[in-house]
Amino acid sequence: MKDLMVFLAEGFEEIEALTVVDLFRRADLKVDLISLDRYKTVIGSHGIEVVADMSIDEVKIDDYRALYIPGGEPGATNLMNRKKVVECVGIFKESDKIVAGICAGPKVLDKAEVLKDDKFTCYPGVEKQLKAKNPVNAAVVEDENIITSMGPATAMLLAVKLIEKLASEEKAKEVADGVLLNKLQEFLK
Repeated sequence: MKDLMVFLAEGFEEIEALTVVDLFRRADLKVDLISLDRYKTVIGSHGIEVVADMSIDEVKIDDYRALYIPGGEPGATNLMNRKKVVECVGIFKESDKIVAGICAGPKVLDKAEVLKDDKFTCYPGVEKQLKAKNPVNAAVVEDENIITSMGPATAMLLAVKLIEKLASEEKAKEVADGVLLNKLQEFLK
């Protein structure tokens, strides 16, 4: 069983996608990057090329415990417009598997009708494009098996929350300490 699938579409936000992948690999969790087509090189919103592990047509969704939708534009819109991605979100929600989205990524979760009013966060302004209303002004929001985060600066916090859910609090703390996240939070106080 693999831990996380990360969907990548042209125009994804590199910080949001790769921070989560990096921290998961530091936690020895299994992550696959999934492209939307047979071409495995996907270009992010800032021109960084990333080679995915497989295409969406190769994915066996039963092999994963969680899925993650990074933001960025037009990446999130490209994911939202892909029927198979939206279907995967719905299947994971119904199967009580973790569904995570950040920044504009909650647009995909909203299209799959898994977001609830007052129980999500997103990049400020994205909520105007959603059916779900009243996002929480928080870095990370957890509602049952749906976890959302605000944007690039909160990607590390989201990654640590996901590690906590899929591994343990101890592993999450170990990874957070290793990348000095806890030290950063002290500086910001």
